Amino acid sequence: MQTELSKRLGVEHAIFGFTPFPAVAAAISRAGGFGVLGAVRYTAPDDLKRDLDWVHAHTDGKPYGLDVVMPAQKVEAKGNQTLSEADVEAMIPAGHREFVRATLAKHGVPELPEGEASGWRITGWMEQVARSQLDVAFDYPIKLLANALGSPPADVIERAHAHDILVAALAGSARHARKHADAGIDIVVAQGYEAGGHTGEIASMVLTPDAVEAVAPLPVLAAGGIGSGEQIAAALALGAQGVWTGSIWLTTTEADLHSRKLTEKLLAATSSDTVRSRALTGKPARQLRTEWTDAWEDPAGPGTLPMPLQGLLVAEAVSRIQKYEVEALLGTPVGQIVGRMNAERSVRGVFDELTRGFERAIDRVNRIAGR
Repeated sequence: MQTELSKRLGVEHAIFGFTPFPAVAAAISRAGGFGVLGAVRYTAPDDLKRDLDWVHAHTDGKPYGLDVVMPAQKVEAKGNQTLSEADVEAMIPAGHREFVRATLAKHGVPELPEGEASGWRITGWMEQVARSQLDVAFDYPIKLLANALGSPPADVIERAHAHDILVAALAGSARHARKHADAGIDIVVAQGYEAGGHTGEIASMVLTPDAVEAVAPLPVLAAGGIGSGEQIAAALALGAQGVWTGSIWLTTTEADLHSRKLTEKLLAATSSDTVRSRALTGKPARQLRTEWTDAWEDPAGPGTLPMPLQGLLVAEAVSRIQKYEVEALLGTPVGQIVGRMNAERSVRGVFDELTRGFERAIDRVNRIAGR
């Protein structure tokens, strides 16, 4: 399952796996794919350093990458002034805080123990935090830096290239893909509507060939609802040089969701049980539909805030929901492929299924072609 891009990066299979879990990222690389560790949850540089140390020690010398979030549009900067986290927090309206309090009270969600800070912060959505992550990451031999929301700033691209690191950016339309190419990006990840996390409005079957045509000869990775070898074959047939996967790794045995109830919800979910909601970050992100996402869609509510205000607003609430496993509210970003995630398997087991499915698809096409 090799392409020009996978050969360039030195990987056996053109399968790029995004994950917030170091053990999963390392296992993907060991299995012959390209593991990409998501950095957004790391608020302290030392924590990221610790986990990159672990990944580097457990990839058997195989390549890996890092995914950061540097939104092209942000509220934490006014003119040349960069606002602190406290300054940004102060921008959150009192009415929104009361809505969160009332929603949690309605479902009987306990407070965190006295002195326990929220364990779920997404200050990684803030550019200054992402830059501190890069200060750590560039000390490691990462081969790819991906940015989830728009092209990273020009100086970040230049810095990555100086370290011989390829830069990728996610795109939800051909127009976005062209903007990435103009910015000097090396790889476009065409992420369709079906994907978990932040997505656009265009399905991957339409988006992938549009992006391939828009940025040729730059390589394109297809993303969005991909969880079978047959889908990988289809993506390559549409012109992609590989696939970018994420959701499919959430129910692997190496994943650490810290909640058995959440794992069980994922295993039981169908492809109809997700929704694109701004409830988590302030931008449309596909996730499990829960009473929490429903509450934010209620016209009687205050509506969501822009990134990163929404994430800061709900950080403690998400920590409380996760800590106490409040099932009605418990969710996670995940794509429509969740309907196929109905058994726990190792990362290696997933790779075995993907490669077998790919072989079946190629054999089927060859029979149709009379070969």
